[in-house]
Amino acid sequence: EQEIFWLVEEMVLLISTYIQSERSSCAIYFSASTLTQRWKSNKSHISNVFPPSLSTGAGGWSPLTSDQYQWLEVDLGERTKLTAVATQGRYGSSDWLTSYLLMFSDTGHNWQQYRQEDSIGAFPGNSNADSVVQYKLQQPVIARFLRLFPLDWNPIGRIGLRLEAYGCPHTSDVVSLDGSSSLVYRLSPGLRRTSKEVVSLNLKTLRNSGTLLHAEGWGGLSLSLELERGKLLLLLRQGGTSSSEPRRLASLGSLLDDQHWHRVVLERQSAHLNLTVDKHTETVQIPAEFIQSLDSENPVISTRDFHGCLENLLYNDLNLIEQAKRNDHQVTVMGNVTFSCAEPVTIAVTFPGPQSFLQVPGPTVSTLGGLSVGFQFRTWNKVGLLLTFDLLQQGGVAWLNSFPSPGSALNDGQWHSVDLNSRYGRFTITVDKKEGGVSSPSFPVTVGRQLFFGGKNNSENCSNPFDIFQGCMRLLTVDNQPVDLIMVQQRLLGNYSHLQIDMCGITDRCSPSHCEHGGRCSQSWTVFHCNCSDSAVYEQSCEAYKHNGNTSGHYYIDVDGSGPIKPQLVYCNMTEENTWMVIQHNNSELTRVRPSPGVNQHLLYFDYSSEEEHLLAVISQSEHCEQELSYHCRKSQGSPFSWWLGGPGPGHLQTYWGGAQPDSQQCACGLQGDCVDPQHYCNCDADRTEWTEDSGLLTHMGSLPVRSLVLGDIQRPGSEATYRVGPLRCHGDKNLWNAAFFDKETSYLHFPTFHGELSADITFLFKTTSSSGVFLENLGIKDFIRIELSSSTQVVFSFDVGNGPLEVHVESSVPLNDNRWHRVRAERNVKEALLQLDELPAATQEAPADGHFHLQLNSQLFIGGTASRQKGFRGCIRSLQLNGVTLDLEERAKITPGVRPGCPGHCSSYGSLCLNQGHCVERASGFHCDCGLSAYAGVFCHTEVSASFKSDTSVSYTFKEPYEFIRNSSALPSSIYSDTTLRGENVSLSFRTNQSPALLLYVSSHYREYLALLINEYDKLEVRYKLDNNREAEVLTSSTRSLANGQLHTVAIQRVTNSVSVQVTHTHCSIYTVSVDTVDSTHLSVYQNSDDLDPDLAKLASLGFIGCLSAVHFNSINPLKAALLHPDTSPIIIAGPLVQSSCGSSASANPYTAENTHHLSGTSEDLNTFSISLILGKVK
Repeated sequence: EQEIFWLVEEMVLLISTYIQSERSSCAIYFSASTLTQRWKSNKSHISNVFPPSLSTGAGGWSPLTSDQYQWLEVDLGERTKLTAVATQGRYGSSDWLTSYLLMFSDTGHNWQQYRQEDSIGAFPGNSNADSVVQYKLQQPVIARFLRLFPLDWNPIGRIGLRLEAYGCPHTSDVVSLDGSSSLVYRLSPGLRRTSKEVVSLNLKTLRNSGTLLHAEGWGGLSLSLELERGKLLLLLRQGGTSSSEPRRLASLGSLLDDQHWHRVVLERQSAHLNLTVDKHTETVQIPAEFIQSLDSENPVISTRDFHGCLENLLYNDLNLIEQAKRNDHQVTVMGNVTFSCAEPVTIAVTFPGPQSFLQVPGPTVSTLGGLSVGFQFRTWNKVGLLLTFDLLQQGGVAWLNSFPSPGSALNDGQWHSVDLNSRYGRFTITVDKKEGGVSSPSFPVTVGRQLFFGGKNNSENCSNPFDIFQGCMRLLTVDNQPVDLIMVQQRLLGNYSHLQIDMCGITDRCSPSHCEHGGRCSQSWTVFHCNCSDSAVYEQSCEAYKHNGNTSGHYYIDVDGSGPIKPQLVYCNMTEENTWMVIQHNNSELTRVRPSPGVNQHLLYFDYSSEEEHLLAVISQSEHCEQELSYHCRKSQGSPFSWWLGGPGPGHLQTYWGGAQPDSQQCACGLQGDCVDPQHYCNCDADRTEWTEDSGLLTHMGSLPVRSLVLGDIQRPGSEATYRVGPLRCHGDKNLWNAAFFDKETSYLHFPTFHGELSADITFLFKTTSSSGVFLENLGIKDFIRIELSSSTQVVFSFDVGNGPLEVHVESSVPLNDNRWHRVRAERNVKEALLQLDELPAATQEAPADGHFHLQLNSQLFIGGTASRQKGFRGCIRSLQLNGVTLDLEERAKITPGVRPGCPGHCSSYGSLCLNQGHCVERASGFHCDCGLSAYAGVFCHTEVSASFKSDTSVSYTFKEPYEFIRNSSALPSSIYSDTTLRGENVSLSFRTNQSPALLLYVSSHYREYLALLINEYDKLEVRYKLDNNREAEVLTSSTRSLANGQLHTVAIQRVTNSVSVQVTHTHCSIYTVSVDTVDSTHLSVYQNSDDLDPDLAKLASLGFIGCLSAVHFNSINPLKAALLHPDTSPIIIAGPLVQSSCGSSASANPYTAENTHHLSGTSEDLNTFSISLILGKVK
């Protein structure tokens, strides 16, 4: 066997020779749609009753052969707007269609298939010969020719049909442009532009590029609608030349060079512009400078280098083509313009599947030694067999195959040309007019008499080693002569199988993209794929991030989930009890206003880091928002010379200031009655020569955010002013905690019908003690959607969009009726259905490849139950969102029997987030962690409380008598005080030092029993216990070395009677036994008098401690936390400098590390380094 191949652009030509064996040849010939001799045209009309004289006739259309290659074509005589079709079987027979396809054309060529819902090609037919089945077209079609293709028919009969089409004549004005011609429209002199402008048209072209519309303004600004690679781009240019780099505002449509009519509408409302192409619309914001620059002397609308036809070109209902026909002075015709649509006839052929091939005669006898083949193709597939032919003398075969290569893409859906030439033993391939490569086989090449495009008849002996071709071809030539594909279709030339001739059936499944969350869409001929590697699913608020266990930092907030608003980066401050979302703008600093000559007022704009829709959604779903507004003045009055604008859009005029109420025309001091001049309601209005200010928080959410600030009265001699507009701060999430409790199986909430025709994205949380129940249900005539708990371990998502019921289910390994919150996410789109439960892997179910898309519902949406009042859900449902919209369960529950608003018991699910002995406390909306008993602080009791010690720093904590701390129980944290009878200790702390030896902690009683924790001179940890006055102190030494190395170490000591365990960082716990008497002291303190210490401890204590101590815990006492956070209300004595720092952070010494950590470390290793203890610095 001998093979030669090479790669050129994305083409592979493989020539293979083989020993020819005996071949079997076969041919299948199909008849065209020939009518029976009995057929009569008047009998093709639908009728319920036929006259007796016609009852013996054929009674409709029936071809001689009933197979998949038949069709019925109707010439309507003129372009007609078709709205419905109806079919009936052949009269008095068993002949009827059960399904069929419809195609339309303006010219009788270049047919276009009508698809329901952009997917389904087949129409339902009849079930008998007499009944009429009418189908109303969802989108009316304008065409002159109609073709009906039978798909299936009565199996005991033949193809039989009576057909009627419904519609009305279509009139239009058409203009044909040749690429150098154009129309230019100018506004009448003196005519003012309106705030709303609409340009609409239909276009038809074979070219994939050209400027469709162009509008000019002052200063070289221009807005153009350009066709590029079959898409429409809305471009803004500045500079007056087409070579200037444009700014893309929108991109819409695809495959617009298919020589079919496409609808285009541009609608401007002020600065908002809607671009619609066919059925899809994109909204963009036009820069204000362009709106202001439009000049009535310049062209408003013009066409440039567009080659094709335009129909019904309207500007604000003014027909510009009609005006051009009348030679109206406002419309100028430039170049060769004709008022009809010149449509070149180009026959394409579609290869839809693996059995598709086209066989045409090869080179003539005079050119058998050579070959010249040309064609164009378009496809989405990366590889595919384009051309096959036999090698006669060598007994072999040659394959021309498309192949992917870096930097080149022939699977982009565009038309690409291929020319293959063989002369004098040389093969040459040219792709898109660029010669790709030349091969010289080592044997003479003689091409066979048949060429196979797109595949090869399977009866041939040599199998195809390549993937089949799926796509379109056109402009086929052999020996520089065009191949007549209509003759092929009529079986007068060559052969074919499973082709669609005289049409290109390519579909762009990525326009518009169905991929969500920034996923990139790619496609093959039959399916599309979403690349989600760069996409992410974000939480909808800082509150949601907090309840996932995250800490302060920057996060992307997707405020409407799967809705249209894009995620935005904000700062989440979780250091307080409330979780604040902070949205910055371009200037939140205190800024001095400097007078400018000739300027009486200063206008200041604030641009926020979030887009407009995101800002308004954040304010709407937050429980509280605020923004600081401060005005510092010296001889500069505020009212009436200054004001601000706030609220949606550009904002509304506001005359009140920070700390006051809307419409009060006051400042905070006026509301409180303490202005510097009682005659005024603002301090600055007093016009004092000394500095004063009016500052406060704006909290009226309808007035937020602050958009702009106007400051006046700063031009007078001696006038000065500064201002500050702080960032927008919001806390709370009304959506996250919006919940309802269903206490009966027959109870439910109902809402309006859910509109999730193409995409349904549903998320919610539930908790229950029941083993089953329906969460959600919405019904249609046949369609439905339902989510339910089918058992204590299974959630099921089921629906029907016309293809039959489909189910997706997820099984949990643990019971779901545990009265804890569980999250459900169900999604259904045109590609698949998905169901995810908590953090379990998502289950998916693919949608049928050629099935229904639209979910058609018409009943009310039922939550927590069903319309039949059976299988209802008992429990709580929270944070229910449908396609990014939160349903207000609480408001509806207030007026619904059997349902209660809200749902308590969050600590059962979120209590584990409270770390280090933090206590979970229920709130009406959510929970919070009480860190009073913890040595840690922070929203989850996770923040180390650390301090840096100098050699003369000491902290002593004196235990109070029982009657004392009972008497002072109203003081700050009661957890500071504890039972002081020492029958055992639970001590822990973290430290970081380079000092050796060093005393870390010392606890003693009145009876001179003590506990000392120190680093000895060998850098080891020592624990000294003296619990019996009659014995010497016992020394427990850890085996861990090098503790004075500047690294963070954690010590945990636990004593129960005479058994002591000591653990250092991650080392194994050491167990010791000590001698002990009963210790019962109510006054234990960190002694200040070194005379009471053992001599060796006194010497060590006199050195003091230099380093860091953190998270000190002694039984239930947190002395370091008390000293740092509550020094005035705790029995604490501090000597020397005590500086709070982040030195106890195990990650690093960076004080901001904790804020930038976005995930809690709740692993077993972290629990092993848990630190709680008592601290002593220098003992004096």
